[in-house]
Amino acid sequence: MNVSQDLSILHLILNASAVVQAVMTILAGVSFMSWYYIFRKWFTVREAKAQTEQFERDFWSGGDLNSLYQSAVNNRHGTGSMERIFEAGFREFAKLRSQKNLDPKDVIDGSRRAMRATYQREVDNIDAHLAFLASVGSVSPYVGLFGTVWGIMHSFRGLSNVGQATLSAVAPGIAEALVATAIGLFAAIPAVVAYNRFSHEIDRLSTRFESFMEEFSNILQRHMR
Repeated sequence: MNVSQDLSILHLILNASAVVQAVMTILAGVSFMSWYYIFRKWFTVREAKAQTEQFERDFWSGGDLNSLYQSAVNNRHGTGSMERIFEAGFREFAKLRSQKNLDPKDVIDGSRRAMRATYQREVDNIDAHLAFLASVGSVSPYVGLFGTVWGIMHSFRGLSNVGQATLSAVAPGIAEALVATAIGLFAAIPAVVAYNRFSHEIDRLSTRFESFMEEFSNILQRHMR
């Protein structure tokens, strides 16, 4: 018996029991989807940060608010989240301000509500698929452990047909089962790391959006005087 060949990863996967193979297939598919969302989310967060920094530079450079608003309206597909928040707030401000007999406080509150609604949509879009990464990170090790337990049970049941239990008889079955746990960890670890990293970056973006809304509300309040 060629032990090294029998215990190669490919050989162990191909000769595992049907249940363990099914677990491995599920974990491999989940891992593929996880990496897809990791790369997709990386590009999304990076783009959101770059657009936010660009708009902050334009906004605080002292430009005219009407010009910034028209630029946001004319370039909807190229705007970032903060710019869309600004657009929603300024649009509502201009609409309410044109109405007569409205208290200035109501105008500012209406603008703030419009920005808050847009803020929630933008954060939800940036935050999309993070729950999937969290689920993969928390569930995959247990799914792999289930495959391992099942494979070890199957291996020990097979010993009942063997006259003498030796290491060479038990090792292949146990090794097959442990591959399921390894694949589960391979799927879970990157998902956990990516989830923690992206959550931190999105929280920082959310804080910047909220700070901008408060500062912009103060600017609009000064325009009401």
